[in-house]
Amino acid sequence: MREEPDSAPEGTLLDRLDDQFETLRLLRADDDETRGRLLEQMGARGRAEQDIVRQLSTHPRPLAQPDRFPAAHRVFVRGLEVLYRNGTRAPTIRKRLGPLKPAVTWLVQIVTRWIVKSQLNTVVDRVRRLYELREANAVWGSDEHHQLRRARLHMQTISGEIKGKPLGVPAFLVGGAFISGVFSALQGAIESALGHPVLVVILVLILVALLVGAAWSVLSAAAISRRRIRLSIDEPLQALYETIGSAGDPPEDQSYQFAIFAIVFFALAAIVVPAGIVFLANAL
Repeated sequence: MREEPDSAPEGTLLDRLDDQFETLRLLRADDDETRGRLLEQMGARGRAEQDIVRQLSTHPRPLAQPDRFPAAHRVFVRGLEVLYRNGTRAPTIRKRLGPLKPAVTWLVQIVTRWIVKSQLNTVVDRVRRLYELREANAVWGSDEHHQLRRARLHMQTISGEIKGKPLGVPAFLVGGAFISGVFSALQGAIESALGHPVLVVILVLILVALLVGAAWSVLSAAAISRRRIRLSIDEPLQALYETIGSAGDPPEDQSYQFAIFAIVFFALAAIVVPAGIVFLANAL
């Protein structure tokens, strides 16, 4: 008796995933209204979900511009070198601060070092991981695979040299004992001054001056860091991400957050500290 041929096997999971990615890639060819409607149907309602669908819908190649990737990688690494060498150097303070200038310069350099070093660490880690993932996504032995492998090895080699601790201050300055001692001294000074109006005024002036000085130093450091990072790696990093393609946005530095801290210090100096001490003085 003649046996009936087996029915054709159903598509494997890999086949279904290929079909799904092919459907997603069609989204890039449709108009905005159709694309938005399809995204809604797929549940991509938030920014993160839309980015996921958009990045999955791009061409599956690991590099968007493989012919330009080696040059973009070289320019990016050159920018890293320049920022690593010059990003944490002492700033040039042109204001006439008298005997306070060395202390202010030191504080500005500490905050600048924090922002620049943090950005260097973040960028090196993010780019190295991106190279690793795209290398694993490349066809073994292809030109793109070789390019990404070389670039990934470069980043692994320089990672140990470039990365470092953001805060370059002596350990005792950030230790618990030192900070606890500072707060104890401030508490004692406030308690001693509350019974004497003249001492209250002097204490307010000192605290306001310290907060204003700290705010100006942090704001200056944020501006200096942003300028140095922009001059050295902003555009090379953006160009690198464009040649890789569908990699999201490059990491941003923390200069904006530190500028917000400076504004908070200014607000404390102008409002909170004087109002708080006056309130305590009246209460006693």
